[in-house]
This record gives sequence, C-alpha cells and structure tokens, in this order.
Amino acid sequence: MLRAKAPLRISFAGGGTDIPFYYKECGGAVLASTIDRYTHITACPHYGDRVVTISSLDFDLSVKYHLEQEPIYDGTLDLVKAAARRLVPDDTMFGLDIYVQSDAPAGSGLGGSSALTIAVAGTLAKLFGRDLDRYELAELAYEIERVDLEIGGGRQDQYEIAFGGFNLIEFSSDAIVVNPLRVDAGIIRDLEYHLMLCYTGVTRPSAGIVDQQEKFYREGRRESIEGLRNLHKLSYEMKNALLKGRLYDFAEMLNEEWRNKVLANPQVTTELIEEMYAVALANGVIGGKLLGAGAGGYLLLFTQINKKRQLRETLEKIGGQFMPFSFVDEGLVTWRSGCP
Repeated sequence: MLRAKAPLRISFAGGGTDIPFYYKECGGAVLASTIDRYTHITACPHYGDRVVTISSLDFDLSVKYHLEQEPIYDGTLDLVKAAARRLVPDDTMFGLDIYVQSDAPAGSGLGGSSALTIAVAGTLAKLFGRDLDRYELAELAYEIERVDLEIGGGRQDQYEIAFGGFNLIEFSSDAIVVNPLRVDAGIIRDLEYHLMLCYTGVTRPSAGIVDQQEKFYREGRRESIEGLRNLHKLSYEMKNALLKGRLYDFAEMLNEEWRNKVLANPQVTTELIEEMYAVALANGVIGGKLLGAGAGGYLLLFTQINKKRQLRETLEKIGGQFMPFSFVDEGLVTWRSGCP
C-alpha cells in the first residue's frame, strides 16, 4: 500500500492575485508557508475486481464504483473521485481502497481541498509509475479542481502545498514560478511564538466568493481593482520584512492585507468575523487576517506574547477555538507501508 501526507498552508499576502482572470492581465504574487497539519491518504490495491472504494476516516462517508463506470460527482468525496479518474489507467486490472483523513475541517481556509487533491494525485501517480515533478503535480491538481470539477479559485494552494516551506509564488500569463525563501530559523521561531490560529467556528465554500470577486473585477469596480493591486504589492513588502526579521512591520502589514482583501471583495467578511477581529485587536493583537477565500475559517493573529493567554480566554468566550501549529519545510510526502 501507499501512504501520503500533504501539509496545510498559511497564506500571508496576495490572496486573489493568484486567480487566472487577474494575473493574466496584471500579474500576481502570493507569500505563503506550510504548517504541521496534514491531509492523509492511504491507497490499497486489491485483486479480484476493478472496484474503487473511497472512505473518509473523519466522517461516516464512503463511496464505491466500478472502474468501467464514470464516477458521479454529487458532493461526496468528489476531489478523490476526480483525481482517481485522471490517474487510474483504463487498463488497470485491480481495484483500489482509498482512505482519507484531514487535520482541519473543509472550508477552514487552510488549503484543505488542495491538500487532499495533491495527496491523492501524488499517491496514485506513484502507484502507477507516473513521474511528476512538483510543478507538474501542482498543475495537475489545479486542473482536477478548477477544470474537471469547475470549482472557482486560483493556483496558490496547489503550488504551495506541492512545494512546501516559505515561498513567494509569482504568477503571470507566461509562467508560474515558486521562489523558496531562506528565512532565518530564529525569525521563523519568533514568528511562530507570536502567531496564533483561531477557528471562527464557521466554514464557507470558497467558490461563490471567488466568483463574486471576478464579477467585481470584470465590472471595473474601482475598489476591487485597487484592493487587488495593493495585495500584489504587499506580497513583496511582506517578503522583505520577513527576510529581514522586521516582524512588527510584518504584523502591521497583515492588517493592511486584510483591509485590502475586504476592499477587493466585501463578501469575504461577516459580522461575526468583524466582531472577533475587533476583540482580538483590543486584547493584544498587533495584526492579523482571515485565511482562505473568506467568510469563515481561521483567523491568523500576531499577538504580543504577554497577552496570549488573555486573547485566548477572551476569544474562546465568543466561540473561538485555537489550534497550535508550527511551520514545516516539506510539501507532499509519499511512502510505502506494509502495515494496514
């Protein structure tokens, strides 16, 4: 059997500038890193039939279909079905049992959907002897999500999760380039010490929010265009602040990133998110933002270290849930296992 784990990710700056409709006209950039929270996949070949069984270990969900049939995309484990459809050869003479588990809920803003797609695609590619480099794997995952399943969104999650670590990812009509950042280990440890991840208790599918952002841009909404341009610029400014260890400047830029994200698309925020963020700023947070497409998921908060307990207790009273994390350098990892 084959196993894989794909890390979840934190995007610091540039959200929205990775969407093709924008960067093909204006260029885009995203500053992001991976964390020690994962989506896990196990793929077990079995002989005697050509049946694919996909099971979620987090929920009581399971689907089964024969390889001669087209999978039905009905909202249940569709990403796994679509990845299998792409990567399982038509002449395969055995079936597959695929098991899925994730360290974060769907719609959390941590790139969980792309982590799942990357993990399944990478596992099946290795199982069937297909040699994909990181760029090819990321692009394949993008096609599965955005083309095959027509889920709105950009490319930052697929590329960041495939490569892993701190990266500035640049998007243009000609190429996508992942630039690994050599961030000093002490700066990374200090950044971890100040950052806190707070789950808002709400998840929201990202596709509708992305579609609305595209609509605003196509209509020439001045605030949306200004917000996206500022997000692009902030990616480079935050990269420089991070590399030089100017973490308080970095924290203030998180605030600016969030303001411009809302400027580009007001639907990314809600009354609950605004309330929780205002409470955070009043209880020791220097800067922060909502992760992912918006309207739910996790708040990333850069906090004064002597206020961390106060912040946790205050936000937990209004429904916040904190998740510890550390940054990791690795992207997708696959390995063979003899254990069930």
